[in-house]
Amino acid sequence: MKIAIIGAGAAGCFCSIELKRRLPGADVTVYEAGAKALAKVALTGGGRCNLTNSFEGISKLSEAYPRGESLMKRALRNFSNKDCMEWFEREGVRLVAQEDCCVFPKSQDAMQIVSTLLQRMKEAGVILKTRCRIDNLKELDADIKIVTTGGSPKRSGLSFLDGYKLDISEPVPSLFTFNIYDENLRRLTGTVIQDVTAGICGTSFKASGPLLITDWGVSGPAILKLSSYAARYLAEHNYNADLNINWGCSFNSTDSKRQVAHLHPEKITARLWEHLVARSGIRQDITAGELGSKSLNKLNGTLSSDVYHISGKGRFKEEFVTCGGVSLNNINLNTLECKEYPELYFAGEVLDVDGITGGFNLQAAWSMAFTVAQSICRATGSRMHPQP
Repeated sequence: MKIAIIGAGAAGCFCSIELKRRLPGADVTVYEAGAKALAKVALTGGGRCNLTNSFEGISKLSEAYPRGESLMKRALRNFSNKDCMEWFEREGVRLVAQEDCCVFPKSQDAMQIVSTLLQRMKEAGVILKTRCRIDNLKELDADIKIVTTGGSPKRSGLSFLDGYKLDISEPVPSLFTFNIYDENLRRLTGTVIQDVTAGICGTSFKASGPLLITDWGVSGPAILKLSSYAARYLAEHNYNADLNINWGCSFNSTDSKRQVAHLHPEKITARLWEHLVARSGIRQDITAGELGSKSLNKLNGTLSSDVYHISGKGRFKEEFVTCGGVSLNNINLNTLECKEYPELYFAGEVLDVDGITGGFNLQAAWSMAFTVAQSICRATGSRMHPQP
């Protein structure tokens, strides 16, 4: 039996290992258009590889997966974040969970994940063909085909599927920073505020977490999560919208003789405080005792609802995740097999499934890849053998 996997990313490589271990007699070949397998994994987490998350603090799955929640519920039952951690530990990769719930290899080196997967592929007998682009999947000679090509920023990136009649959800970027042309804000470049709530004005999209002020606007986990939640809305509005920031503090000083500019709340820096006082129309030299109720309300209004205009995505092409792809309407959510075309499977970001920052997208890749391997083995009547 010939099994072809298109795309040597996290989902494709992991699926090939699981398949070959369970179906040792099968011919499993992974085709990769690029020069190297797992190139994206090598970069994730700043080169440290945030391979999963503890999921602590996630009250409902849609908080982690803005698109694909129903699929991920099933996939995580098959292969959870705990299963993922146990799998890599069993393969010799020591892991560490950070306070922010992100899980990394203890080595803090993404190449350990890359080398481990490549070595297990080699040991299992998986054939890896790099610099091998598949232009027409339907013409590829294989009994079973698995598409794991990852996200494509343009619909044209899925043209190799043109031989199949599939519903495609228009791909748009997710997980990106915001351009904000405010010179006063930009003077605060490098400032980090640990806990803010950011939202898109006029919508229900909002996210909380650390925020980083950059020389082009704002970044940090709160902004990246928000960009994920609002990915399609922002694309439809050409990345022009108003951003509302709740800085997570208020002002009510009893020290009436000190200048307001010197009484910044503990959670924000003195420089940011001066900026917010100025945005509230308050003189830097005014004392707390001189601050009237109108000015106090204006200041607290700024602290709880500070609005800036978003005028584009971050100038660096840092987005690694795509919203959109092969619509889930095409897929049996339990097996990830295509409804219309039996023995055609999909896993990973090529589907219209994506998560927020923090290891959730790699977990989705592992879980979907495992689900596909499990489904194929069950379909061929093979028993699932326990891992050594």
